[in-house]
Amino acid sequence: MPERSILIIEDEPNIAEVISLYLNRAGYLVQSLGDGQAAQDLLEKRIPDLVILDLMLPGLDGYSLTRWLRERSDVPIIMLTSRREEMDRIAGLEMGADDYVVKPFSPQELVSRVRAVLRRSGAEKPGESERPLQVGTLQIDPLSRSVLMSGKPVELTLKEFDVLYLLARHPHQVFSRDQLLEKVWGVSEYIDPGTVTVHVRRLREKIEADPSNPRHLLTVWGVGYKFEP
Repeated sequence: MPERSILIIEDEPNIAEVISLYLNRAGYLVQSLGDGQAAQDLLEKRIPDLVILDLMLPGLDGYSLTRWLRERSDVPIIMLTSRREEMDRIAGLEMGADDYVVKPFSPQELVSRVRAVLRRSGAEKPGESERPLQVGTLQIDPLSRSVLMSGKPVELTLKEFDVLYLLARHPHQVFSRDQLLEKVWGVSEYIDPGTVTVHVRRLREKIEADPSNPRHLLTVWGVGYKFEP
């Protein structure tokens, strides 16, 4: 298998150097940039397999860069920040980040998170025998990884599609947040369970006629989530 490429966008040279060292040792191809605008210029030409992104950057901040990147790609994003507030984590996840690491952090843990995110982004691809799921006006095609609502395309991120497809394949079955983390992200240890809540909320906004009163993506209080046809 070709080596996976990782772009580190971090303006603190010491942190970028340590991350690069550990990821290189783990077998990844690593490139590091310290400026948000320079990173955007590079990403316009080539998308890596994963992006590690600091929020506080010169030129273009991490939030703006994440928003820009999510309009163009489903590349996995791990955010780095010194902010510990829950709202900062939620804001990053709502914009499409796949994971969130607070400084100071263990380089070994970051490598584990990278492995988990990459494993999920390349794992459990549907086989060619899988057929599209049709639920009312909602069509989910695992081969093209596309979703149609009343014949119109619905733009989903990589993880949003995986959550929706997993739940829709098992109608009426309740999945806890930990189960969804393990099945969709490939790990439940290092990722904030709130990630699942954020993704379900975004899915409701995209596929439900009334997101505040969903018909398909239902919450089972104290347990988790289920899909009702």
